[in-house]
Amino acid sequence: MPTLTAAQVAERGRKLLAGLNDCELCPRRCDVDRTRDKLGFCRIGRQAKVSSFGPHYGEERPLVGRGGSGTVFFAGCNLACVFCQNDDISHGLAGRPVDDEQLAAIFLSVQENGCENLNLVTPTHVVAQCATALALAMERGFTLPLVYNTGGYDGLEMLRLLDGVVDIYMPDLKFMDSGVATRLAAAPDYPVVATQAIREMHRQVGDLQIDARGVADRGLLVRHLVMPNDLAGTKAAMAFLAEQVSRNTYVNVMGQYHPCYQAFQHDDLRRRPTREEMEQAFEAARNAGLTRLD
Repeated sequence: MPTLTAAQVAERGRKLLAGLNDCELCPRRCDVDRTRDKLGFCRIGRQAKVSSFGPHYGEERPLVGRGGSGTVFFAGCNLACVFCQNDDISHGLAGRPVDDEQLAAIFLSVQENGCENLNLVTPTHVVAQCATALALAMERGFTLPLVYNTGGYDGLEMLRLLDGVVDIYMPDLKFMDSGVATRLAAAPDYPVVATQAIREMHRQVGDLQIDARGVADRGLLVRHLVMPNDLAGTKAAMAFLAEQVSRNTYVNVMGQYHPCYQAFQHDDLRRRPTREEMEQAFEAARNAGLTRLD
């Protein structure tokens, strides 16, 4: 559970909520008043929008345990990935609006269901609402570790307000080339933002810690989706993690990319990675000195 008290988390929530007035919480810096439901890039106003929640057994092994990872999927996103595998949620905004009390009740229900953790999926654009609801849930007995499951496009100022709130950071490291990030996610600064964010996340929580049951309770877990034609820049990504974060970084080198959403509009995204490309990705991780591979 968070190392801060409920009152301290509530104070962080108030600071984050204040950032919604002229929203600059994420690197988009849309400068719209979301407290009045003015919409920026993420198209989410004052209330978070929840698509689904409950135990999930398809996450990384250290998150699942016996009870499953308690995922809460949020609609909207601050990235525009053309290959998004959850486009109905991130772009289509499938879900229902929830106020802070309702979101706190969802968090508590995840705990009551026996989940190993509370896994906030794509929370960057609703981090203020999540912190506020978390404080309410903690006042009512919430104790699970908090997983911040993000696309990696997170600003440093916002992340610093989560120090002591988040137990496990699980960012994507999607792209290492600005041109690719521009074309595929409308985020030319993604490589700079994501690498800075991951360093800050590691500063806060360190390497992933796994208990005697094989379940993580604190630390950093990085996801890297291998893409066809090396669009993700896997060798550079693995070198960054090993050299600038930690050789003990727990990394999920993922091979589940498949063309969906708008991927077929891009010639170099129309196929899955080959077996050879996956072997090269794992070799890049091992050559960089990374050994904790999911």
